Amino acid sequence: MYIIPAIDLRDGKCVRLIQGEYHRQINYEDDPVKQAREFSSAGAKWLHIIDLDGAKLGRPVNTDAISAIAALGLFKIEVGGGLRDEASIQQLLDIGVERAIIGTKAVSDFEWFSEMAEKFSGKIVLGLDARGSTVATHGWTQDSHHNLLEFAAEAAKLPLAAIIYTDITKDGMMTGPNLERTKALIETVDMPIVASGGVKGLSDIKKLVELGAEAVIIGRSLYESTLKLSDAIKFAD
Repeated sequence: MYIIPAIDLRDGKCVRLIQGEYHRQINYEDDPVKQAREFSSAGAKWLHIIDLDGAKLGRPVNTDAISAIAALGLFKIEVGGGLRDEASIQQLLDIGVERAIIGTKAVSDFEWFSEMAEKFSGKIVLGLDARGSTVATHGWTQDSHHNLLEFAAEAAKLPLAAIIYTDITKDGMMTGPNLERTKALIETVDMPIVASGGVKGLSDIKKLVELGAEAVIIGRSLYESTLKLSDAIKFAD
């Protein structure tokens, strides 16, 4: 399993939202490039970036910061937030992003999502954000009628790079990941599952390794030093 540190961008700065709520924001590093360099120094090979402004507005917003990080050439980068048309996906891939994460548009227009998955084979990641068993969309501000496992099973038929599962109630809380649903996803689909949300320490990583998760995305625990990135990477290796 590999470790993916997270940078969530809002107004060009690194922040975290508690349970995805925009009014519950914690501010961290003003310079995302500096933060990216620190993650690289700790041994990270992948970087997870979410454009929070983009997720809310439905189009990429923090592209300057993303481009600057990609230009470092230090990571394979996956980016999500507001990717709801082909041009936005192509824009990110053109600036050096390895994988584009699509959530809202995958749920609202599965036919389009299927076309993008085929066109950009191996470059598209499905971002499955859920409250309980229900998939959420639009920067986590709206709930859909889709069941998490059923939607994942249908999407897994496409040539995706991976599925990222985030339990919104766990995100930013550092109370441990949703192991039950992560396990159910891993058992349901024949596709790499990336766990996200709630990781606080090495014990959480150990449990995800045992479940068979492909990778884990870590955010707040790194920024607040309940978990050291270099230790997490060494442990996962």
